[in-house]
Amino acid sequence: MTQMYGSLDEAMSRCKVDERVQGYLRRCVAFHTFPAAGLLIATFMVDLAMEKLGAKPGEKLYAVSETPKCAPDPLQVLLGCTMGNHRLRIINTGRYAITVNRFSEGTTAPGVRVYVDKEKVRKYPTLYRWYTNDPSYKGGVSNSILLEEILCAGRDILSWENVKVKFTPREKWSSAVCQKCGEMVPEQTLENGLCRGCGSQAYYEKADSPAI
Repeated sequence: MTQMYGSLDEAMSRCKVDERVQGYLRRCVAFHTFPAAGLLIATFMVDLAMEKLGAKPGEKLYAVSETPKCAPDPLQVLLGCTMGNHRLRIINTGRYAITVNRFSEGTTAPGVRVYVDKEKVRKYPTLYRWYTNDPSYKGGVSNSILLEEILCAGRDILSWENVKVKFTPREKWSSAVCQKCGEMVPEQTLENGLCRGCGSQAYYEKADSPAI
């Protein structure tokens, strides 16, 4: 970890990254377990979203990540938005973008959406090849040249917009028992009497107990 931070700190110093953001980046890298291109970009995205929303660290916020890759982690680390506390949604649109908003009693809430601007990325050749999945790029997500380009670019590759975030009102539900596994689930999730784990989202098969 010390070696990782050493090289990261040196790159952040060369790129003159703001000290506040340096702290954000260290925390996110420690949580993610390694410095990845998408993680660094997303950290800058969260910082920009907070600024444009006029939010402060520790404030109760809600977030959407439009990708399951890397971007959810800074939202968890810096904003405390998690799947478990129902303040983080992952809606996989295929775009590298996040949205941050405050709580609202209604069905929409004003928020700020930050995204990677493809035209702005063109100024950074290694980043552009990685971001566009160019076959000529062979460096991986933690390539030192790639990461340094991201650190030096900072917010320069990002754009943002004000948005209204839509919410689905929380539904009341009743419990039911799956006909196959016998476990209890919300009734509306049953599929022809089966829970999703025994139906469309089955992800495992029962295995024999290991020999002792």
